[in-house]
Amino acid sequence: MTCPVSNEPMIVLELNEIEIDYCSACKGIWLDGGELELLIEDENERRKILSSFQIEPDYPEKKYKCPICKKKMDKVYVGEHKKVLIDKCPAGHGLWFDKGELKSVIELSSGEDKVIQHLNDLFGEKLTNNQNGENK
Repeated sequence: MTCPVSNEPMIVLELNEIEIDYCSACKGIWLDGGELELLIEDENERRKILSSFQIEPDYPEKKYKCPICKKKMDKVYVGEHKKVLIDKCPAGHGLWFDKGELKSVIELSSGEDKVIQHLNDLFGEKLTNNQNGENK
């Protein structure tokens, strides 16, 4: 699979027994449809996160193309107070997370410390959220 940001080939990594696609050039992560739900184990937390998705049609950031269907992805805020902006394939193929965004989304759900630890272990560093430059 090719990265929607850098156009470089992505590598497949295993995160919590789920295969994710990772771009070593831009540090972005692609999750196929349904994989975010698998990462968030608690059903109530999963429902809370998924129901918080809000499409932002006028966001000025460049729209990336889905690496599967090549359609422009929607910019979607995740969280009750527009916490994290991610990219979502309109056909449901998956979600794109720029560097640090997956960790930020997982942090929105309480009790998912195991996934956060896996992310830190997998990438060998504290992930940084692109939007505010702070370590998360």
